[in-house]
Amino acid sequence: MPYLKTMRRRFFLLGVGIVSSTLSFSQVKKQFSVENYDSVEKVDLNFKVNNGTCLIKPGENDELLNVYSNQDHDSYSHSFDKSIKKGICQIKLALEDDRSEGISRSISYRMFGTSSNTTKKIWKVYLTKNKRYDLNLTYGIGHADIDLSGLSIEKLKIYTGSADVNIGYLAGEHNPVVMDTFHVKVDLGSVNVKKLNLSKAKHVVADIGFGNLLLDFSDQPQVRSDIKGSVGAGNLMIMLPSEETPVIVKVNDSWLCRVKLTKSFKQLTDNTFVNKAYKEGADNLLTFDLDVSMGSIVFKEKK
Repeated sequence: MPYLKTMRRRFFLLGVGIVSSTLSFSQVKKQFSVENYDSVEKVDLNFKVNNGTCLIKPGENDELLNVYSNQDHDSYSHSFDKSIKKGICQIKLALEDDRSEGISRSISYRMFGTSSNTTKKIWKVYLTKNKRYDLNLTYGIGHADIDLSGLSIEKLKIYTGSADVNIGYLAGEHNPVVMDTFHVKVDLGSVNVKKLNLSKAKHVVADIGFGNLLLDFSDQPQVRSDIKGSVGAGNLMIMLPSEETPVIVKVNDSWLCRVKLTKSFKQLTDNTFVNKAYKEGADNLLTFDLDVSMGSIVFKEKK
């Protein structure tokens, strides 16, 4: 499948490819920051960027949020708000919040590629390891690389219009807390989630329109996970761990779609399949509940 080759080529250019190759033309400067407060127990961050190349990773200081860019502060539209209530610091930051950028521009981006203006915009976002976070991230056009290594994430929701997003744990540091929900919504873009087991997510929700999503469960899960997926006309690839991990798959499909399971699965009931290690109630059970209309769902196992 051509889209799979494209997805593999895009795996984690974090800090080396996209960002480093574009930083040379302009100096990166601090744009926004939120200091740490002893009264804050948790951070609720809503971050939206319409276009450009974005990097999110752990920072080296104790501040709740640091945002750097190669843009001048008065050269882009934005909204920024912060409030603290009952131990929760709520931060809302929207960059390039221009209503004129809609679905037509997203389609144009997917067909003709990135404009020079988009590739030159760099946003670098740093979070602290010392606080718990709920993250709500929205990307329009461009690229995003998200390294969650060692960050305490309780909820994560990512939406991409036409942006290509890479998510993972580059340093191999797992989530210090159990994540309640890992939610990914893909419109026209592509999202690659690597080492998803390190997120310790109890619930994974995937919503795919016309784009592509890869969910990498290829390492041993640390918690029991329920994965719900809805695929319209896009593509979902799921990388499974070794056959020793119990897995059950329920699929609601149509004659217009394509679903491919591995040879290790056997049919349990109508539209329900299990692997050899399946055991109801297992602590590390992966339960997939999938719905597909016109797209494809492909399972692959770790070799």
